[in-house]
Parts: sequence; C-alpha cells; structure tokens
Amino acid sequence: VGEDSAAFDLGTQNIVSWVYFTIILGVVLFVLDVIWIDNSTGFGKAFIDAVSTLSDSHEIVMLALILIFATVHSGLASFRDMGEKILGKRAYRVLFAGVSLPLAVSTVVYFINHRYNGVQLWQLQNGPGVHQLVWLSNFISFFFLYPSTFNLLEVAAVDQPKVHLWETGIMRITRHPQMVGQVIWCLAHTIWIGNSVAVAASVGLIGHHLFGVWNGDRRLAVRHGEAFEVVKKRTSIIPFAAILDGRQKLPKDYYKEFIRLPYLAITAMTLGAYFLHPVMQAASFRLHW
Repeated sequence: VGEDSAAFDLGTQNIVSWVYFTIILGVVLFVLDVIWIDNSTGFGKAFIDAVSTLSDSHEIVMLALILIFATVHSGLASFRDMGEKILGKRAYRVLFAGVSLPLAVSTVVYFINHRYNGVQLWQLQNGPGVHQLVWLSNFISFFFLYPSTFNLLEVAAVDQPKVHLWETGIMRITRHPQMVGQVIWCLAHTIWIGNSVAVAASVGLIGHHLFGVWNGDRRLAVRHGEAFEVVKKRTSIIPFAAILDGRQKLPKDYYKEFIRLPYLAITAMTLGAYFLHPVMQAASFRLHW
C-alpha cells in the first residue's frame, strides 16, 4: 500500500521545474549568507554568542543548540497539518525550511569549530582499522537518508509538498532510516573524536531522532490511517528485524530498488563531502562561531 521510494524517471522530469529549483536554490543560499552566515550582515554570530552565554562549557552549548534546532524542527513538523491549512502547503514548506536551515547551519558550524575543545576520553585514531571503520560507517550512514529528501522539487516547494508513505528500498530495512543513519554517523564520529563534545553532540542528535521515530509514526498514522498500520506491520524500527522475522517479504529483484539515480547521487555527494572536509572546516573556522 506504500509508495516506491527513490524512484526517479528522467523521462517524466520537467525542465522548467528544475530551472525553478536552481533559481530558488541560488536565492536561498544568497539570502542565507546575507541574513545569517556573513558576520558583517547576518545574525548567525549573534545567535551563537547569545547561546554561548548560557555556559562556559562547550558541551552545554552544543546540547543547547541541538535542543533549539530540535524543538523548532520537530515543532514545525508536528504543526504541519494545521500550518498547511492556514498558509498552504508551499508557503508552510518555505517557512519550515527558512527557520530550520539557519539553525542547522549554526549547529553544524559550532560542532566543527569546537569538536576538539572537550575533555579527551579516549584516543583511537591511530588504532589499526579505525580510520577504515569510521570511513565506511559514515559512508553507509548517508544511504539511510529519509526517502523524502530525494524529492528535491518538493523540498524546494516547486512541486507541492506531500507526506509520503514509503514502503520500498531502504524502508524494507528500517521504517526510520534517518534515525538509523544518524546513529551510525554519531557513533562513527564519537569513536573518531573521542571527547566530551562529540559525546554531547551524539546524545543530543540521537535523542532528537529517537523522538522523531515516535513523532513520525504518529504523524503518518494521523495522515494515512489504516494504510500506515499495514505498512507498520510489514516494517520495523530496528534494522532488518522485519526481514529476519518474516514480516517483510523481499521480492526477488529487491536489489533493483537501490540501483537508482538518487542512490548514485548520494554516493557521489558522500565521496565529495569526504574529500571536501578540509574546505568545510576552513570555512567554518573563518566564521569564528
């Protein structure tokens, strides 16, 4: 009863829609830079400075930033039905992204800039196979992106945003792939960095995504009713649990659900992000957040 996730047919794509998407993306990045990132015109640094007054502890500030983002992000998601009735689906998506994106950028930049400021709890970076394990774990974590993020035209509100009920691809492994991917990412980074700031960031992010498991199921139940209950019985939160206990019946050609353009794009972007780590770190440091 669910939808086919990560499906992408080039033949059905509208060139005009992707032109709109490119223009919107450019405008969003420009506005984000002016009103938030650029220290001479934006409010990003003032926001970080205000949160930093809560404590001299980088761990507390890290947790506070995650809590603020999680409250706003999950709160807006929870009020989506009401907000869409008042503002419309596209306008509410713009509001959702416009508020969430700056807070996410601030949290990521603060983590990058202060990831080694905590108390060192262990040092495993030079251990045999640790780099390979961490690299592979990070690489795998990005394949657990929630399938709705593949619908870029909906994310940018070019197409009308929807609440999808996915059932194929990564959803056969776990009904909450974003949570699983975040846990894998957090564990890998915490093992690699090995200090209290990394632990604080991981606790905050994993806690936020565990709440998202409950909140996501609640919202899908409200939106899709009995159809969600059917999908819920055939899927699991714990990876592979539904497959192992026989509730999830894999089709013979299930692997074809992963040989799709969105997953190829994720592979390219993940590799690119790895090699661009020094660039991202340098850009974050220049903000002095």
